[in-house]
Amino acid sequence: MKKYFIAGILVWIPIAITVWVITWGLGLIDQIYGSVMSALITVLPGQFSGNLKHFREIPGLGILIVLVVISFTGLLAISFAGQWWLKVWDRFVTRIPIVRSIYSSVKQVSSTIFSGNGQAFRKALLIRYPHAESWVIAFQTGNTGEEIGQKLGGEYVNVFLPTTPNPTSGFFMIVPRSAVIELDMSVEEALKHIVSMGSVPPRVSASPIKNQVNHLN
Repeated sequence: MKKYFIAGILVWIPIAITVWVITWGLGLIDQIYGSVMSALITVLPGQFSGNLKHFREIPGLGILIVLVVISFTGLLAISFAGQWWLKVWDRFVTRIPIVRSIYSSVKQVSSTIFSGNGQAFRKALLIRYPHAESWVIAFQTGNTGEEIGQKLGGEYVNVFLPTTPNPTSGFFMIVPRSAVIELDMSVEEALKHIVSMGSVPPRVSASPIKNQVNHLN
């Protein structure tokens, strides 16, 4: 009976996590649609707001509309006219004092993550967390700025520490380069290892890593 139960868990856990992540993403898209519709209902006269309320209540319509709008926007963005409008829009947004800092940062991060030649996570690392006797897998996202390096007095790296089993959330940390261990495993293998809560071993040899751990100790 025990082996049947474990076999059932191994079947349902990846399905449940996959459905949970997809549901979270679709729910986020639906919230965006709901916010836009609520704003329109508030602004437009009463004769139109009633129809929009019924339109909003159609199941799954918000997700479909948002996906179509995003795809249509992408189609326009890669055209010559669309790129010209994007440049005009960027120049307009970057002139607004507070908005420009948020917009520029988010745009840079999204371009890094979703572009074909970008690489949001450069390397998989081992760092000590939450205390000196335990280790976690993190990802190097870049080198620290010159000011931070000067004030901290040494060479530091920016790392992202994901949570389990949802690696989309986590912590941004600045740690000394001497305190991290670069792993031989790829970023993809490290993500699989994190999402599986360590139950799926990465396909790399552990001997070089063990030597580095002993060296740090």
